[in-house]
Amino acid sequence: MVAALELYLDTDATRRVRALWRALEEEGVPTLASLREARHRPHVSLAAADRLSPDAVAAALGDEPVGRGLTLDVDFVGQFVGRVLWLGVTPSAELLARHRAVHDRLAAGGVEVWDHYRPGRWVPHCTVSLRVPNPLMAPAVRRCLEILPLRATVTAASVTDHARDIAHPLEP
Repeated sequence: MVAALELYLDTDATRRVRALWRALEEEGVPTLASLREARHRPHVSLAAADRLSPDAVAAALGDEPVGRGLTLDVDFVGQFVGRVLWLGVTPSAELLARHRAVHDRLAAGGVEVWDHYRPGRWVPHCTVSLRVPNPLMAPAVRRCLEILPLRATVTAASVTDHARDIAHPLEP
């Protein structure tokens, strides 16, 4: 199971990513659109763990800005081991500084996160699919490239764990 501190994208960027998800689903590629009863929305995760207590995260962050107002430039497509397909966010100085500040507060508050989401290891991305069938990977990458470049503004943040039915807004 996965819990995450998610940054949500503006309406136009969300609409474009959802259109990509629909197109890929029609081509036989499972996306976040069909995962967990379609609860997912396009996002970039700043932190993830097996479990995250929304109250502990909120207490650790205090008044630290999480993501609202950040501009994200989505400029490339990538893959993680296991056939995970994603849209890559260019790691701007502002994004990396915000990420580090959030992680410093989480660590000081005793909130544990996975190592690969920590500063210096994190790859900012918007997940498209968690398991692309091998024969469909190349066409799926081409389809992703069709919507790029994509500029998005972060409009909200939330601690989210769909398996446990948690969606706790941090920034309205």
